[in-house]
Amino acid sequence: MTASLPNVVCPTHGTALNVTNERLECRSGCTFAVRDGIARFVPPSNYAAAFGLQWNRYRRTQLDSYTGTRLTEQRLRRCLGDDLWGQLPRKNVLEVGCGAGRFTEVLLAQGANVFSTDLSEAVTANRDNFPQSENHEVAQADVYSLPFAKGQFDIVVCLGVVQHTPSPEKTMSALWSQVAPNGWLIIDHYTYNVSYFTKTAAIVRPILKRLSPERALRITDGLVDALLPLHKAVRSYYPLQAILSRLSPVQAYYHSLPELNDQQQREWALLDTHDTLTDWYKHFRSKAQIERFLQSLGAMQVWCHKGGNGVEARAMKPATNG
Repeated sequence: MTASLPNVVCPTHGTALNVTNERLECRSGCTFAVRDGIARFVPPSNYAAAFGLQWNRYRRTQLDSYTGTRLTEQRLRRCLGDDLWGQLPRKNVLEVGCGAGRFTEVLLAQGANVFSTDLSEAVTANRDNFPQSENHEVAQADVYSLPFAKGQFDIVVCLGVVQHTPSPEKTMSALWSQVAPNGWLIIDHYTYNVSYFTKTAAIVRPILKRLSPERALRITDGLVDALLPLHKAVRSYYPLQAILSRLSPVQAYYHSLPELNDQQQREWALLDTHDTLTDWYKHFRSKAQIERFLQSLGAMQVWCHKGGNGVEARAMKPATNG
């Protein structure tokens, strides 16, 4: 463990862990595997298995350093706000749902100490992209049973994740418990969108999410191979592009992200089509619902804004909050 980042503890008993024969053990008898140098606090198979498969296959696709853009940096900076963005150097940041590390890259570049966690095998892709070091650690863990003592992180970041968990409200509460007094929680969430329910993705998803991750990936690959050329052909004709986006379950970005080259367009389509059609949970919340829930936690300086994937929010934990 680093000198600055909090140590992991037993997520069940909150007690210290000892390393024994490639395992972590607590004094109450709980044991956790250490595989490929990463502590594993969850079983390898869980509802996020499809995410783990996709992020290991497309581990570089969304990195700013790969796309040559600032898409991820701009998104994270908007969610943090300029003041908090400027305070990132040497802050202890817990990143929950880290995926392959698109936000990890930006946080580390800004000088933060980052503890990246994910429920899925995406932690391996994250570690491969950004090796563990004195200011970066990785663990496979469940947001509902994180291996840290409460209230130790200056900033808790969870982007693109809350809507994919069993209960968004329970997830936000678990994240909030990790925020230190005077610290910040940064989240986003899908919001209600009539457009989603008028697209074929809403019909295809209930079928594909029940297949094995490998089989679902083969199907989404086939969909992209067949339909992405059509998206490219109509990219400059908005009426046709709008109609095709309703009929095709493929996620295409020729219209919204023209800065991506053809190879990147294909990789993003492959990644996000699989992501959209295989996520086990997909919840929606309004801006008002997110704002009210954060206030119910005792949050101060709640900022809630429609943008990005739906709603983006940040909130500060007061010094006196438990």
